[in-house]
Amino acid sequence: MARTRLLAGNWKMHKTRAEAVEFAEKLAQLSSDISDDAVIGYPELLICATFTALPGLMEPLQKSNTRLGAQNMHEADHGAYTGEVSAAMIKELGCTYVILGHSERRMYFAESDAAVAKKTLVALDHQLTPIVCVGESLEERENGETSTRIAAQVGAVLDALKDKQDGAERLVIAYEPIWAIGTGRTASKEDAEVVARAIREQVKEKLGDHVASAVRILYGGSVKPENIADFLSEADIDGSLVGGASLEAESFFRMAHNSTL
Repeated sequence: MARTRLLAGNWKMHKTRAEAVEFAEKLAQLSSDISDDAVIGYPELLICATFTALPGLMEPLQKSNTRLGAQNMHEADHGAYTGEVSAAMIKELGCTYVILGHSERRMYFAESDAAVAKKTLVALDHQLTPIVCVGESLEERENGETSTRIAAQVGAVLDALKDKQDGAERLVIAYEPIWAIGTGRTASKEDAEVVARAIREQVKEKLGDHVASAVRILYGGSVKPENIADFLSEADIDGSLVGGASLEAESFFRMAHNSTL
């Protein structure tokens, strides 16, 4: 099954609403010169912005055919959860994607594998596409525990999806080795492919061939315009979750272009 590549920008806690709109307008300007034939080869573009920027982004991002996503959500539909937002709330703002289980959420806010799995089910039930992040620490990598840690994170989500009749094929899994996020260090494309292939095999074992062939697996961790094509040359890597390099419109645009090489 042919999978559509996905280039997703994770802005983290950057950009005011005005700065976000400025980015979207610049991206639209850069994209306006692309021919219709060239657009066919482009990946699906996505920006996951701060909650305060979301209301102003849907319309300007549409000018560059870029989708809108959130960086987190709560699993409950409503309730006494101060500071949280629900799936319905972000969907109302035009989001079609949501990042779940980012390493920073797991580290700073103690999100467990079970919590991420629960959020994944809720996202799919609300017709949101979840981007579930998984990754190992430097200590785990050096101790040879990469495969064990990734399998546990992915397995929690897949076990939750076992009884789901439809929607599981929309799942996106982003492999982001924690030691490579924002450090300038990257996994080699070969190492990233080994992990991506293992994830796909795990999906196949748990949910079957159809879901495994449809699920998109991204690589993230100090990805930039200069190296993105290398990662996308691997068979099981279907795109990238990008941090710092997605904050400038020119950089994000170059990454989209280089994704077609």
